[in-house]
Amino acid sequence: MSQTNNAIRNERDAELVAYANGLSDIIKRTAAKYDETGEFPFEHFDLLEREGYLKLVLPKEYGGDELSLYEILLVQERLAQGSGSTALAVGWHLMTFFNLRFSRPWKEERFERLCRDVVEHGSVLNVFASEREAGNVMRGGKLATVARMVRGGYVISGRKAFATLAPIVKHFTVLAYVEDEDRIAEFLIEKNEAVTIIETWNALGMRSTGSHDVELNNAFVAEDALLAYTDGPTSNRFTANSSAYSLQIPAIYLGIASAARDFIIDYAENKFSPSLGNVISEAPHVKQKIGEIEIHLSVARSLLYSLAEKWDSDVNLRTQLVQEVSIAKYTVCNTAVKVVELAMNIAGGNALNKDLPLERYFRDVQCGLYNPPHNDMVINQVANVAIDQYRHAKKEELIHN
Repeated sequence: MSQTNNAIRNERDAELVAYANGLSDIIKRTAAKYDETGEFPFEHFDLLEREGYLKLVLPKEYGGDELSLYEILLVQERLAQGSGSTALAVGWHLMTFFNLRFSRPWKEERFERLCRDVVEHGSVLNVFASEREAGNVMRGGKLATVARMVRGGYVISGRKAFATLAPIVKHFTVLAYVEDEDRIAEFLIEKNEAVTIIETWNALGMRSTGSHDVELNNAFVAEDALLAYTDGPTSNRFTANSSAYSLQIPAIYLGIASAARDFIIDYAENKFSPSLGNVISEAPHVKQKIGEIEIHLSVARSLLYSLAEKWDSDVNLRTQLVQEVSIAKYTVCNTAVKVVELAMNIAGGNALNKDLPLERYFRDVQCGLYNPPHNDMVINQVANVAIDQYRHAKKEELIHN
């Protein structure tokens, strides 16, 4: 039995886990095939659309299921056990709408229309922000995608990288530099002849997310396609509410690590060792590693879900959990790597065989280290907070003395 069950709090959680388990079992059958080819798993998304997965986080008023943060993490963790790539790909869609549901930065009629499009037509949505020319935007890179004002709207040109869901989106948003205003804004783009998908995604892990490049060549959009400015004095939608929507990322990698855990226990229980005269699960060094796996997963899961429950339950805390969100991402993603490594050590050289899923799990969990925020950014953030707190305390001490 997977440790995921330890996070089930009530009957609703149990129903959601059963629902996600059913989908996970189906997509698991073809996960290795799509990993091998790198093709986008359209059949997985057909299934997710039919089963209502795409509308899980949408507001109930617009036809969605309005899952809480805790609930969507629970579901995504289970889906990732079937296919990390599919869970991550659909995760960006879910993260986008979860973020929008709480921040509501756009005109409401626009948001409603996009929600209805998901419910009625199975549309998916993602924001394409990364650029190879600009470098890492989170590290201060300057956008090379430019929007120029023209009569009736804007003309946008530029090339976005790591555009997950590129093969399936009908529309998407981009961040662009508005040349005439010297500002950064988010625009809604419809796929048309001015939008080209360039199939560049051929990665080590998460191979079937369809994270290709997208090129805009003088793409015209109407004035109302400018959804919101993202460089104002207040927080934008990406940083609002402590960026808690991004906790789906560690949940997905936790799911992959959990799949490795389930696989290796089954493997060890059925692998006979002539020298031991028993199955290898009875070997002391194997028990040691299994015990370490259980501890690592238990700590990571407790950290992730306790934070989600805190965020869900206290509206007043939602803007104060930035550091905790970053620490959870850092801890869970690094833990996932460690867990898969331990599982591979139990299997030995067989772990490298593509007939077993461990080498795929190993490649996929590496990708968590490259989803933002990166390890060094989290460490620097935490260090700065610790130093600032110390300096503040010393200053207060001097004042009162």
